[in-house]
Amino acid sequence: MSRAARAFWMVGPSSGEMRSVELPPTGPGEVLVRTLHTAVSRGTETLVFQGRVPASQYAVMRAPFQDGDFPWPVKYGYLNVGTVEEGPAHLLGRTVFSLYPHQSAFVVPVEAVSVVPDDVPAERAVLGGTVETAVNAMWEAAPLVGDRVAVVGAGMVGCCVARLMGRVPGAQVTLVDVDPSRATVASALDVGFADAAEVGDLVGSCDLVVHTSATSAGLQLSLDLLAAEGSVIELSWYGTNEVRLALGGTFHSGRLSIRASQVGEVAPARRSRRSRADRLRIALDLLRDPAFDALLTGRSAFEELPAVMEQLADGRLPAICHTIAYSEGERCSV
Repeated sequence: MSRAARAFWMVGPSSGEMRSVELPPTGPGEVLVRTLHTAVSRGTETLVFQGRVPASQYAVMRAPFQDGDFPWPVKYGYLNVGTVEEGPAHLLGRTVFSLYPHQSAFVVPVEAVSVVPDDVPAERAVLGGTVETAVNAMWEAAPLVGDRVAVVGAGMVGCCVARLMGRVPGAQVTLVDVDPSRATVASALDVGFADAAEVGDLVGSCDLVVHTSATSAGLQLSLDLLAAEGSVIELSWYGTNEVRLALGGTFHSGRLSIRASQVGEVAPARRSRRSRADRLRIALDLLRDPAFDALLTGRSAFEELPAVMEQLADGRLPAICHTIAYSEGERCSV
C-alpha cells in the first residue's frame, strides 16, 4: 500500500518546491514520525538555499538525513519535532526531536530520535539543535564566575548562547546586534543589550566574546571588545562569503585569539566523557526554560515554506526562529 509524505526541496538558486515522498515500511528498530513543527536555521539553511556552500565543504556540511547533493537539488534541514506513530511501544505517542529535514512524515532508526521532556512544548523543542550548539559553545568557551561576556549577533544561536551564559554566577552578559529591536529579546533572556554602533565602554573590556553574526564587521567588533589575552569563540559559518579583518591594532599586542566552535563534533573539553546524544539530551532539558519562547518570532504553514525560505533568505521576513506548522492533514497517507 502507498505511504506518501510531502517534503521541501531546494532546487536552484533561492528556489524551492514541495515534492511527494514514498515512505518505506517501518522495520525493526525504526520509528515512523509524523512532523508537528520544523524550524528554519536561518544562517546555514539560507546559505544552502542560495547555493553558497563551498565545494570543499560539500561532505562536511551534509545534514544527517539530507537527500540529494550540493548545490542542488537537496532536501536539507535539521530542526524537526514530531510524534511517533509506529515503532517500539515505549515510544508510541511520544514527542521526539530529530535532525530531519522539512517533511511531513519519515522513517528513521530509533537512535535518531530523542524524547522531548513532557513539560517542553513541541514548538519550543525545535530549538533543540540550536541549544545543543550553544551547549557545545559553552564547553568550548569555559566562562568563569564574574566574567564580562559579549555575544555579537542576536540570531538563534547568539540568543541561545546569551541565555546560557547569563546563568554563570556573576557573569555580565551583553547581547550585541545591529538591530536595536533585539533589545526586547535580550530583556526576555535577562541579559544586557548594546547596539553594535554604540558599544561604548564594552570596547577592550570583555574577558570573552562569542561571535555569531557571520559578518566581517561582527567579527571585527568582537575582537575590538576583547580585553588583553581574551578570546573570540567563532560560531558563524560564512559559506563562500569572504571575511576581512584589520589586525594591525591590538590583535597582536593584546595577544587576542579567535577559536572556531562547530557542533559537528563534541567540544574537546567533553569529548571523552559526553556523546552527541548526551549533549542533545542536555539541550532538551534546558528547553524547560520558558525564556526561550522569546526566540519564536514567526510561524507559517508547511505548504508556504518555499515562499518563506525566499523571504528569509533575502531579508524580507525578519526572524530569529521561524517555525513551520504541520497540520493534521499532513499525516502520511497509507
